[in-house]
Amino acid sequence: MPESKSKFLIPAVGAAVVVVGSIVAYTYFKGGPSGGSSDALGSAKVVPSTALMATYITTDPEAWAKLQQFGTPEAQKLVAKGLEDFNKQMFSDSNVSYEKDIKPWAGSVMIAVLPQNPVKPAQLNVPSGSPNVPANLQQEPNILIVVGIKDKLSALNFANKLKSQKGVKLQESDYQGQKIVETTQNGKPTYSVVLNNSQLVLAPEKQAVEKAIDTFKGQSSFASKEGASSILKGVDVKNSLAQIYVPDYAGMVQQLVAANPQAKQLPPQTLTQLKQIKSVVAGIGVDDAGVRVKAIANLDPQLNKFQYQSSPGNIVGQFPTNTFALISGNGISRSWETLVEQSKDYPEMKQALEQARGQLKLVNIDLDKDVFGWMNGEFALGAIPSNQGVLASVGFGGALVFDTSDRKTAEATLTKLDTLAKTQQINIANRNIGGKDVTEWQIPRQGALLAHGWLDQDTLFVALGGPIADAVSDRKNPSLDTSDAFKAVTGSLQKPNGGYFYLDMDKTKTVPLINSFVSSNTDTVTILSSIRGLGFTANSPDKSTSQLEMLLALKPTAK
Repeated sequence: MPESKSKFLIPAVGAAVVVVGSIVAYTYFKGGPSGGSSDALGSAKVVPSTALMATYITTDPEAWAKLQQFGTPEAQKLVAKGLEDFNKQMFSDSNVSYEKDIKPWAGSVMIAVLPQNPVKPAQLNVPSGSPNVPANLQQEPNILIVVGIKDKLSALNFANKLKSQKGVKLQESDYQGQKIVETTQNGKPTYSVVLNNSQLVLAPEKQAVEKAIDTFKGQSSFASKEGASSILKGVDVKNSLAQIYVPDYAGMVQQLVAANPQAKQLPPQTLTQLKQIKSVVAGIGVDDAGVRVKAIANLDPQLNKFQYQSSPGNIVGQFPTNTFALISGNGISRSWETLVEQSKDYPEMKQALEQARGQLKLVNIDLDKDVFGWMNGEFALGAIPSNQGVLASVGFGGALVFDTSDRKTAEATLTKLDTLAKTQQINIANRNIGGKDVTEWQIPRQGALLAHGWLDQDTLFVALGGPIADAVSDRKNPSLDTSDAFKAVTGSLQKPNGGYFYLDMDKTKTVPLINSFVSSNTDTVTILSSIRGLGFTANSPDKSTSQLEMLLALKPTAK
């Protein structure tokens, strides 16, 4: 993502995370909320139709209670302390308590992102036509929050308590017969209105609240927006915690970019790419395996050029059981052809491809035919622990495995690479591993840097490091697809699919490797140790639909 986009999106996402995070944390450690008074459709009916996206956070107590079955005692204590510190900072200037003052009445929450209000250069104190606007003068995200009121008496008590807070100023105004309350604390105003005694609408900008009142009075709403009505049904996840709705993906990106004074205008080719995705809906839920995220993208079949093909999943069986990270898929050659076709509309990409082709031609290698042309089957890239030879300093190596129907071209390419390696003073040697002929690139006193060979008639492997070649070639070892860890993380993901991303977070493998690369403190290790693994996959049942699924597999709480 370009820096200009991230500067705008991070605060918007941050605002949502604060609200979601506080609710998640309290529910996780204190017990679930006691139900909400407004569903997603009801909340969407008071959100203006101009909203770019919306997130609905449920307060179903049974859903949130599922979170309490996960996490080590150490991790729970750590997060509880972080929550306590956050609570002290959040309410440091008042005697407001979330548990006593907010939780009893606050129901489900919808957070909507509205388009930015037009800002004149004079309001930013910069000359008209100025090419650059300082980052600190850029607008804040235009957020509108709708909170269901599940207990009117508790809400009234909270409102009265706010009025008595030291340093809090309240001012009321009327709009369309509705009373808007401006609450100012530490110089920052918040505007709110209660609609139909059942919904609290609040925002940092008064105009956003006024638009919500207009919507409540009959103007078009997010619920009636084209593309929104279908996705507001949400995604089917067990114990849903949150649903995210983007009815016009391309329009949202365009408006977010346009709202950033430092952002460059999107070129027509990029807009065409964005328009491939019509709308997106995602759901976050909790089940017996952990936290699961599902997303559905509705695509324009006329613009979608990607040729999806499901992956058999057999390639996973070529990796040893101690493989701690894996990415698999199918048909690299088809993806390459699609990329080449799309590059015709992108001069910079086309130029980069031509430069790559030219560089490889100097060593007699055809990028399209010799490198990608034969990669027409299933493939996988895996990371495997090892502390021997050239891998001693990093602790792991990697292996690429390809199924191909064009062994002749693949072998010719490997021969060219071996010949090229010889010119760089690398020793090329042959070795038999588990009955398989393996070619190694050897470095004096360090062992094999790289190795390649055939696991069967159609399956080629390329390994980084001699020990990895042994692990992949020796079929006496159990395979990854039979391991409990791989089954726990990927076994419940949708099938058929286009392949997997798999990460085993077992503390005996991945966490020590993370510690060797980053300065992880005890707190980080504690949190990582409560995660079993991460799995991700994608599926496309037809040209108009793309489905994504991710599982954050968590370790159950010890009983």
